[in-house]
Amino acid sequence: MSAIDHLIHANARYAETFPGPRPLRPKLRLTVIACMDSRLDLFGALGLEIGDAHLIRNAGGLPTEEVLRSLALSQRRLGTREVVLIHHTECGMENFDDEEFRATLAETGVTPTWDVPGFTDLHDTMRSSIRTVRECPWLPHREDVRGFIFDVATAKIEEVV
Repeated sequence: MSAIDHLIHANARYAETFPGPRPLRPKLRLTVIACMDSRLDLFGALGLEIGDAHLIRNAGGLPTEEVLRSLALSQRRLGTREVVLIHHTECGMENFDDEEFRATLAETGVTPTWDVPGFTDLHDTMRSSIRTVRECPWLPHREDVRGFIFDVATAKIEEVV
């Protein structure tokens, strides 16, 4: 059975006990921006339920232009007010070589318009990420932005001030 077939079967079981639709606007008025890493169970680790928060995920959990676009929609159209950024230990973006990666993509004959920034210092990157969100002029709610490092070995989060 393929991974996609597994998802289809799992969805059929899930739909049997599905409690019904939830409101469009997140109950906690919260957006979580996190890495796409499959080891991060944001619902379990943060005590979230379906419908509590918007979850925006990408490589590194970095507030890229696309993430800021989604965050602007989240705040301006769907009522979120607080932002949590989650980076994590053992991230694949740590010491990532963007130039080397882009060179492999250029072999296709099409150069991407985007970059894939890596980082070397997790805490400095988090401070920069917080600053990026707080300074984004598209966001009406920038005062409640906090950042955390998720330890993949213990599942504990550490706030970065």
